Amino acid sequence: MGKLLNNTKRGQIPRLINTDKAPTYGRALTLLKLEGECPPDVEHRQIKYRNNVIECDHGKLKRIINVTQGFKSMKTAYATIKGIEVMCALRNGQAESFYFGHPLGEMRLVSRVFEM
Repeated sequence: MGKLLNNTKRGQIPRLINTDKAPTYGRALTLLKLEGECPPDVEHRQIKYRNNVIECDHGKLKRIINVTQGFKSMKTAYATIKGIEVMCALRNGQAESFYFGHPLGEMRLVSRVFEM
């Protein structure tokens, strides 16, 4: 937690920090506030699943990977996961800023990602 706050610029320190219910986060944040590393007005919320966007996304990926029964090498794992992530981003519209919603831009994005 201290490294996180030390690596952020003063204007970018969050007003709110969501963590899971591990008691160490609360203690760490309290100590950082006492030491002056963290501003005293930063709110800390301990919510079990609220900040877990990555884990939620990762569940879909695990379902797809389990069907393939794992990978034989790191190279195939990297290529497969990269492809799945790109296609999910395209489907969810998360990559529109890269291709501006145009089909040719989408094709260019996919070809650039999968260059070898």
